[in-house]
Amino acid sequence: MPAELILVHGFTQTGRSWQPVLHALGGRYRALAPDLPGHGDFAARRPASFAACDAYLGALAGDRRITLAGYSLGGRVALHAGLSLGDRVERLVLIGASPGLANASERGARADADAALADRIEAIGLDAFVREWGAQPLFAGMPRGIAELAEADRMRNTAEGLAAALRGLGTGVMPSLWNRLEELTVAVDLVVGERDLKFRAIAERMQAALPDARLHVVPSAGHAVQLEVPGAVADVLAGTEG
Repeated sequence: MPAELILVHGFTQTGRSWQPVLHALGGRYRALAPDLPGHGDFAARRPASFAACDAYLGALAGDRRITLAGYSLGGRVALHAGLSLGDRVERLVLIGASPGLANASERGARADADAALADRIEAIGLDAFVREWGAQPLFAGMPRGIAELAEADRMRNTAEGLAAALRGLGTGVMPSLWNRLEELTVAVDLVVGERDLKFRAIAERMQAALPDARLHVVPSAGHAVQLEVPGAVADVLAGTEG
């Protein structure tokens, strides 16, 4: 069955992380939630780069027009693909995402930090890294049961795959897309959690730069809105949010 919606997960996740949203959609879309390069089933089978992701998502879309949704790293991948795939993408839904770092020196410093973290992932192994990653302030306040599900999903990865993804898809190696936002003529929905102040500020800047964008701030949610309040994300996808 042809897909109408492709859901792109974040760093350390797999396509299974979208199951709560798919359940909330209740069949309102024909959807695919693939694993990104470096993650899950494709940890070692695809190169981790934005060009590779563009080709991968383009192959999944085929000659159909799709809605492309992405969370965090997946949002950056979706935004990059939205610019690369042209009119095959009819709508973007970006959750807790950014167009990258505009300042070249900041990108260089972040690339160095990402490379160091990739080395650390390989040195300490998946178990220890998953515990460290989930303990970040970015995920503070996530309900206990949801946090446990997120950790179980992260454990579907490998240390080598995540390190490769960080080196190839990290914020530091992503070209800044801030000056290209005006090229996006498709509708863009920006979704952020009320408690995610950093990405809420980024989303507000993106809304001002995009030709056709709507900002959705989900009450009481943090960074991982699609896990914490999947029904709200499903409603944005389906165009039925209040």
